[in-house]
Amino acid sequence: MIDKAQIQRVLDKIQAAEAALSDPSVLGNSKVYRAKVREHAALKKLESVANAYFRALDDLEDNRVMAAESAGDPELAAMAREEIVRLEALLPAAEVAVLAGLLPPEPADARNAVFEIRAGTGGEEAALFAAVLFRMYARFCDAKGWKISIIDSNGTELGGYKEIVFTVIGEGAYGAFKFESGGHRVQRVPATEAQGRIHTSAATIIVFPEADEEDAIDLPESELRVDIFCAGGHGGQGVNTTYSAIRITHLPTGLVAQCQDERSQHRNKAKALAVLKSRILDQRLQAEEAKLGKTRLDLRGSGDRSQRIRTYNFPQNRMTDHRVNLTLYCLDRIVEGDLAPLLNALHTYDLDQRLEAELGVKRG
Repeated sequence: MIDKAQIQRVLDKIQAAEAALSDPSVLGNSKVYRAKVREHAALKKLESVANAYFRALDDLEDNRVMAAESAGDPELAAMAREEIVRLEALLPAAEVAVLAGLLPPEPADARNAVFEIRAGTGGEEAALFAAVLFRMYARFCDAKGWKISIIDSNGTELGGYKEIVFTVIGEGAYGAFKFESGGHRVQRVPATEAQGRIHTSAATIIVFPEADEEDAIDLPESELRVDIFCAGGHGGQGVNTTYSAIRITHLPTGLVAQCQDERSQHRNKAKALAVLKSRILDQRLQAEEAKLGKTRLDLRGSGDRSQRIRTYNFPQNRMTDHRVNLTLYCLDRIVEGDLAPLLNALHTYDLDQRLEAELGVKRG
């Protein structure tokens, strides 16, 4: 059972957080102000779930007393027992919500997400699978009201993608997708297969948080190599006659970003710079985590093709996530954007890891 006094000691910080939000020195510093807004929001959320949890505990105790003291009123006793069953079923999730609220926040979770999907081994079939993955994420985002902005793409004649880079714009997008990086393998009969044989191919995904002005990532022109070229379409033919596509290389890190989605060279450069800053931010965050020496298993993949995180088996309608030993027999719904069962399982597993590592609480 959660210690109520411990929760109250944390919630006592709400008043100080509210005072900070009206402090002129905080209001004048956008970075500090945004941090305080996040802190206040996290505390208020903890207050809400904690109140619900302790209210449920009180109601459970009241109903247990009522059930014990209602021997002469069978109907009242039955109602109390029904309520006991309902509350006992509700409490585990309520307890997890409170414990989760005690964990240090991960600010990057609230940001937009930048995706890179690249076809791996498998030729045209791998490119078609990359297109399936893009459509899967796009449909999930559409259902949530999140917007997708394509930065760069290299399509094939059959409608696949050798690679596609895009931003998911929506509150909490990175938090939702941060465990999607890694190698994704598909087993199915390709549309181009005349003998009906099952082929195995792969695609690689990398997801990282979008950088913003708060990160203060400075990219001097002296550290950048900018290449300008004609945008290409399916099969490599030119889609316009002007040199509008931009590729930017950050010389100190070797990181590269390019954009050819816009007809304007200026807009393509702005988009490429935004992606480059996001890659640099992601590199910094990973370095900071490495310094902290995290002991929990981090589900976030490196994007290395050798790191196979998931298999999509179409003949058996099966999806398996190898990191958490999760198998779901609803692949047809998953590829249409029904990702909630998968994403929820990954986040629950990650939460359990964090609770054990950071609070010493072991569940399950």
